[in-house]
Order: sequence, then C-alpha cells, then structure tokens
Amino acid sequence: MRRKKIPMRMCIGCKEMKPKKELTRIVRTTEGNIVIDPTGKKSGRGAYICKNEQCIKTSINENRLSKALDFQVTKEMAQKLQEELLNL
Repeated sequence: MRRKKIPMRMCIGCKEMKPKKELTRIVRTTEGNIVIDPTGKKSGRGAYICKNEQCIKTSINENRLSKALDFQVTKEMAQKLQEELLNL
C-alpha cells in the first residue's frame, strides 16, 4: 500500500517547513484584496503562516507578508489580518 505524500509549506513568520494543513493561507486576490483562505484553494498569490501569535507579528513587522504576496500591505490591512488570524 502506498503512503500518501503530505504537502509541506514554509511559514513566512518562523521560516519552518510544516504540513500544509497546520498552516493558514493568506491570499492576494486578483482584485488586490488580502483575505484569509481557510480552504487553501482560492485563486491568487498566497503565503502560509503558523497560527502562532509570534509568527504573525514577525511576518508583519519584518515586512515578510508584503514580500511574499508581492503587494504593499498597509498597516491597517496588517492590523485587520492580525486580529482575524488571532480569532481563528
């Protein structure tokens, strides 16, 4: 019996490789909105982040989210995302 391959993704906060299901995907849609993608299947440029408060803060403070999404994330957008991620 074959073992199913587990997809791995890198967290933009701690830079660790983890199984895709353990991470939360943030997507820049084609309209230019930044949204949380709980299913992991929305179209657009995506970045993965741990559900850890420290990883969220690091990715915002060190501008890693903007670089990963290839989009300038404003402080207001980052604050809104941080609140949504912490309430998941």
